[in-house]
Amino acid sequence: MVRSNGSIRVGTATVAGVLAGTVLVGCGNGGDSPEGKDRSAGKETSSAREQGTEAVRSAYDRTAEQDTARVTLRVQTSADGTSVTANGRGTVDLEDGDSAMTLSAQGERMEQRVVDQVLYQKLPRSETPGGKPWIKIDLQKVAERQGGGDQSVNDPAQAAAFAKAIDDKDVTRKGTAKVGEVNTTHYRVAVDVAELPNGATLRQQLGPTLPMDVWLDDDGRIRRQQIDMTLKAPTESGAPDRASPSPQSAKVRTVMEFSDFGTDVEAEAPPSRQVTDLTQKALEGSQKQD
Repeated sequence: MVRSNGSIRVGTATVAGVLAGTVLVGCGNGGDSPEGKDRSAGKETSSAREQGTEAVRSAYDRTAEQDTARVTLRVQTSADGTSVTANGRGTVDLEDGDSAMTLSAQGERMEQRVVDQVLYQKLPRSETPGGKPWIKIDLQKVAERQGGGDQSVNDPAQAAAFAKAIDDKDVTRKGTAKVGEVNTTHYRVAVDVAELPNGATLRQQLGPTLPMDVWLDDDGRIRRQQIDMTLKAPTESGAPDRASPSPQSAKVRTVMEFSDFGTDVEAEAPPSRQVTDLTQKALEGSQKQD
């Protein structure tokens, strides 16, 4: 989350901004075995590259067809010399983005729900505004204020947009690996940010290319997705200060794993009397960055 004064906050608020309707889990790239390569030439064959591209393009639809899943998340954020790791687990509706999560970071736990594109968070008692245990932010209104649509690059409900931003030169097959107890194929992808929804705005924040890794099971479904972002803080004009020798930025690695496809998702809005609406504050914060 980028504050209007240009500094970058890390912690549970960053996790919430990254999630906004889904999740991601931590692992590494260890254990992959090199496959899909033309060993005599030392390069991936064009046929293998085309097959990998088609596999990645179709993975979002194949995953969404499962309707729901259990998800585990790890978000690693570093900015201004501070590093924070946040974890989460819960369930998500892969079609509309509704979710129910428990998040933990810096020794604190927080309950989060997304229902009909509205984010609800039950904050630690010390941070509760107005004496009410829950806050809410209308994500659709904030997205419209920031550019007329959903700009979350981590929302599985919106992730099919990646397919349109990927071509053969963007996908490399890295090998095979176990995700949990499931055999998967690992692909590294360079997503053309300009081809994503609201790409011009995202390009200002993320740069021209978004590095992404996906691990697909034998049914072509996403079992793990890792996205590495460098978020640049905007200047008063709203664009990153590229002239500065060391512009303030945050590096965010978000990894999510999916399992138990078809599981029940119980995401309900808390009673209105227990909720403080912070949508207007979020809109005002967006306006200051324009």
